[in-house]
Amino acid sequence: MRRLAGYFLRGLVIMAPLALTIYVCYSIVMAIDGWIPVDIPGVGFAITLGLITLVGALGSNVLTASLVKVIDGLLEKLPFVRLLYGTAKDFFEAFVGDKRRFDTAILVTLYPGSEAKALGFMTRKDVEMFGLTDHCAVYLPHSYNFSGQLLLVPREHVTLVQSGSAELMSFIVSGGVTDKSATPGSVTAVISARPTVGD
Repeated sequence: MRRLAGYFLRGLVIMAPLALTIYVCYSIVMAIDGWIPVDIPGVGFAITLGLITLVGALGSNVLTASLVKVIDGLLEKLPFVRLLYGTAKDFFEAFVGDKRRFDTAILVTLYPGSEAKALGFMTRKDVEMFGLTDHCAVYLPHSYNFSGQLLLVPREHVTLVQSGSAELMSFIVSGGVTDKSATPGSVTAVISARPTVGD
């Protein structure tokens, strides 16, 4: 009976992540597919991806880039729309745009004299706009959640880490249980620190 229970748990470990991944991917595809009502499943999704790619290509063109700037400027002037549009734009640019902010992995000492460290990303090297000349902005993602915390900390408390952004994010979100030690440049293989930000 104990062996059967062991087999069941092993099967659960194998099947649960696979089922969850398939379910989430399927839900995303079906949600996007519903944006353009077409009777054939998947066609709406393909058309949406095509339109997004076309807009990206047009936005990269010199002629249409000026039109995009005009529309951008108009949206930035509308009171409520400015907050919504500006926040969404900054969010997407931080991850996939030209102004990526989540590409500098760091270790931060939260309390002076403490040996405890937090993993996160440095999103700004300076925050002088708040009157803090020797601080930087650090974002600490939460484990098992799509949220995080923004901290303004002294640069001397921040140490750069040799790790890819995707590996570090996976390590944090999983609560540190992700084991990618066999992958070159993974978090488990490196938490070897480089110089602090102020150096």
